Amino acid sequence: MLTLLSPDVIAIWILDAILFLFALLALAVAGQIVARWDVRATTPLQYALEKRAYLAATIVDYIFILKLPLFLYFIYTLDQLSTILPGAMCAAGVTNATVYGMPLFAVKILNLYLFGLWIVLNRIDRAKPDYPYTKAKFWFYIFIFPFFALELGLELLHFGHINPHAIVSCCGTLFSAAKTSAVSTFIQLPAPVILTVFYGTFALILLSWRRRRTGLFALLNLLFVPVAIVSLIALFSTYVYELPHHHCPFCLLQKDYHYVGYLMYATLFAGTFFAPAAWMARRLGYPAAEKWLRWSLAGDTLYLFLVSYYPIAFYLKNGVWL
Repeated sequence: MLTLLSPDVIAIWILDAILFLFALLALAVAGQIVARWDVRATTPLQYALEKRAYLAATIVDYIFILKLPLFLYFIYTLDQLSTILPGAMCAAGVTNATVYGMPLFAVKILNLYLFGLWIVLNRIDRAKPDYPYTKAKFWFYIFIFPFFALELGLELLHFGHINPHAIVSCCGTLFSAAKTSAVSTFIQLPAPVILTVFYGTFALILLSWRRRRTGLFALLNLLFVPVAIVSLIALFSTYVYELPHHHCPFCLLQKDYHYVGYLMYATLFAGTFFAPAAWMARRLGYPAAEKWLRWSLAGDTLYLFLVSYYPIAFYLKNGVWL
């Protein structure tokens, strides 16, 4: 129960609880919008709905704006908790302290994508004089709300079930080739296979961008997320650490490695987010689609150069590969 008394955890709980209450308010408005919205009507009800829709959209906007730094604070908190959990060396040990940790991490990332796409749809809707996508965006909000509730539930379960006296596995154990898990399977893949899949996926992204196949470009970017993360764990991270058996994706976020993980993940997630955003914008005739396509490709490319730099620099320095 000591973990529950951590000021960082309590702060996260309070902030997420406040955001959830506002999200509930937006959900109530969303229900009214999808049931009674009629932009052609000139009734007092429609006028009231338009004001409520603006309020709800503003709430969802601010939820996303606050969730971005809150996600970084969540990672920081995991790192801080690793100093009090026996066996934990970084956020990886804290994340795996309960069965809810990894699903929580995945849902948090998924929600950033979902809320981000909602904001894109909201921006496109507000750019039109007749608000043609108001119903659609609130239907979308009703769809993503359960994921937000799931995130809060997993967060409560995870932090609430951490036993501060139990020994947890460190990242060296969790991401070990000797361990029987899906991660160890990928780690044991030959380097040429990992490199072929990683650079091959990027080449397809580049090709789809040149041919302006926006739908394929978005799909490949979504595929690029797991490909990039797995290849980072299996291969590229070892060159950052300059240790052949160190595969942790969390230690990259620490001071010892100049916090390079934040830059890597930021470019990866920004690049892969703007691809589906550009696809949506193009489908709905929003002029920012071309700009977002370039941002997406720039993010993907920067990520590729970042992770490629370390093995090349290591080889030039030592004359061997790990």
